[in-house]
Amino acid sequence: MKINKIIGAFGNLGQIMEGVKNKVFKNEDIEEIAKARWIECSTCQHLDNIGNKCAIKATKPCCGKCGCSLGLKLRALSSGCPIGKWKEITDFETERAIKEQIKEEENASNI
Repeated sequence: MKINKIIGAFGNLGQIMEGVKNKVFKNEDIEEIAKARWIECSTCQHLDNIGNKCAIKATKPCCGKCGCSLGLKLRALSSGCPIGKWKEITDFETERAIKEQIKEEENASNI
């Protein structure tokens, strides 16, 4: 069972990296989204505060259903709840394209 969660994590590396970035480089809007998502997760039957169902040990709290670290998953805008309590806001590729466009516009305004 746990090996399936680890394998599933490799398919979500983009979302994991997005969550890491958004956790390290805090953004007020993303933190508000994470707080709203946490409200749903905090009362969920699949919440694992101990870490027994985490794909990677020491990433608690995690979602016992998918094994994802909630510290990262809640901040990944391209991630959704595996049982539908909250949806992804955008897919990873669209978010990347938007960020690239913003970066290009910022560079153009600095010229």
